[in-house]
Amino acid sequence: MSAMPAALAHPIVSVQPLGFPWQTIDPFLFCVYHDDAYPQANAAMGPDAPLEGRELGHDFSRKDGWSMYHGNPVPGFPGHPHRGFETVTIVRKGLIDHSDSLGATARFGGGDVQWLTAGKGIVHSEMFPLLDSTAANPLELFQIWLNLPARNKMVAPHFTMFWSEDIPRFTVTDADGRSTEVASIAGRIGPVEGAPGEGGPLAPPPDSWASQPDADLAIWTLKMQPGARWTLPAARGEGTRRMLYFFKGASVSVAGQAVDIHAAIELRGDAPVELVNTGDDVAEFLVMQGRPIGEAVVQYGPFVMNTQAEIAQTMQDYRRTQFGGWPWKDDAPVHGRDPARFAKHPGGRQERPAPRVQ
Repeated sequence: MSAMPAALAHPIVSVQPLGFPWQTIDPFLFCVYHDDAYPQANAAMGPDAPLEGRELGHDFSRKDGWSMYHGNPVPGFPGHPHRGFETVTIVRKGLIDHSDSLGATARFGGGDVQWLTAGKGIVHSEMFPLLDSTAANPLELFQIWLNLPARNKMVAPHFTMFWSEDIPRFTVTDADGRSTEVASIAGRIGPVEGAPGEGGPLAPPPDSWASQPDADLAIWTLKMQPGARWTLPAARGEGTRRMLYFFKGASVSVAGQAVDIHAAIELRGDAPVELVNTGDDVAEFLVMQGRPIGEAVVQYGPFVMNTQAEIAQTMQDYRRTQFGGWPWKDDAPVHGRDPARFAKHPGGRQERPAPRVQ
């Protein structure tokens, strides 16, 4: 029997139930989704609830709908190192307090994104302060690890803030009046065209794989009303690989195939794909795509290089230098009770988002 012509091949390559973390493909290394229903806050900006029955210091239990992770008394991830890749942290609800070995700090959340290039090495903490002592403090975020090509693994570390107010978004209404909202963290789509600040997506860090003109890298979120119908356009680049994560909602149709579990769906990049929300609730997706870097990946925990010798050198470098040391009085700094978002970069440059329109 002859092979099916490429033009007739089904757009879906595979469907797998979502795990923890989510499955990824080159150039992405890792994707984790946190959805924690933290209770009201105590005086220490932690959860005002008993912590008995949790393995404090390593609590991923989701007991009562939330975890402390490596934090105590504030949940989160105290100081830890990275080298050789980037983190893209998309905070949909709640706040993250960032501190790092370069002396930089930030507080961000409510739709903000931090894009951090670890490069030759950085130590940072990511804490989840709870500020409301009278109501619940939900936290919802994605953290994505994006690989760096070999030539950029030892660049200087830095981070870029994408404030929620600046991230391009658009809404499409189908023939029946049902809407699909699209947000572009990276990558052109629909009306998000042109240069940064001129209708296009925000500029990724200069050393990122996303900055390569032919990388065709994109990170999009989609939110579909019940019954909504929308077609995800084919990728623009040749050889682009694409993952569609269905993570909220009851059921959807993807290229005519019913999907009634939350799933990681690999799609052919060269085919448009019709999405239909067939359930009674809002359906949400994350799309991650890009041309593969196509290099060897050798990973040891938070270090991602190309050879085992480079990993050994990384461990020696970290033991010797601590990637610049840790300038903070403890390994899990939080930035007070003022909810205002900000970023203070190495060298003292500060930025704040424009005030939100009420």
